[in-house]
Amino acid sequence: MQARRVVDYGVYWVVRVLVCVAQAVRIETGQQIARLLAWLFCDVLHVRSGVVDDNLAHAFPEMSATERLRLARRMWEHLFVMVIEVAHAPRKIHETNWRRYVTLANSAELVEYLLDDRPVLIVSAHLGNFEAGGYVLGVLGFPTYTIARTLDNPYLNRFIGRFRGATGQHIIPKKGGFDQILEVLARGGAMTFLADQYAGPKGCWVEFFGRPASAHKAIALLALRNNARLSASAIRRLDRPLHFELINYATVDPHEVGNTIGTVRELTQWYTARLEELIRIVPDQYWWLHRRWKDTREKKRAKQAA
Repeated sequence: MQARRVVDYGVYWVVRVLVCVAQAVRIETGQQIARLLAWLFCDVLHVRSGVVDDNLAHAFPEMSATERLRLARRMWEHLFVMVIEVAHAPRKIHETNWRRYVTLANSAELVEYLLDDRPVLIVSAHLGNFEAGGYVLGVLGFPTYTIARTLDNPYLNRFIGRFRGATGQHIIPKKGGFDQILEVLARGGAMTFLADQYAGPKGCWVEFFGRPASAHKAIALLALRNNARLSASAIRRLDRPLHFELINYATVDPHEVGNTIGTVRELTQWYTARLEELIRIVPDQYWWLHRRWKDTREKKRAKQAA
């Protein structure tokens, strides 16, 4: 236990030093460094290159291998720029100047939802700078609650938690936080979810980029059982680092009279399709690193039959 604590503390200080370096350089310089690191990770080290290329080949079958490589390299650059943006955001984006950095798109309906007494579920993906999304909503005066896995390193967990909570974003642990989620929804609060993660063979199977993908049932169940409305949203980078568009892409009220989206699968397919449309707008800002399309159902059935 003592050795683990020493290792965790050492990793924490390495991260702190890297964050200090990122904050010390101009963000334009940081982007140039991110481009160099992207080339290193993509073209030299080939980090998860098989997974990334397989995902891109299925999502964009019309792309050549060269085009997929270019897209993968831009994705890696986006990931490193994202880290730099997170380091700079608390020092640059404030209540008085957020319009200099953030553009709102189709925001009127989402603002209406956030001001209403009914709960709202904001569904997004690992797209754009999703870490900055909760920060920006807090700057705009709309505190949200986000489900997140508690990091194994307690020092890093507290450090990242301070950024996430700097403007009023509250983190609910992924394990053991169900009662807190119900409490938030009961008082008409806003919950945010990253809804593009593999949910296992018992998840809700929907179409995502033309292939079956397992999604968590919890989001649709929470909406249906707690009189909540849904917004499929994202925050994407514009033409330069630290300049974002916060877009409320589509909304649905499963409890509205005449609404035809009324089951868990229909609601899950609805927001999954909207997220796919958002990803297609800026595919280089999506995390193609995930094994999103694992499907072990056939293997499991064959094993049971045997």
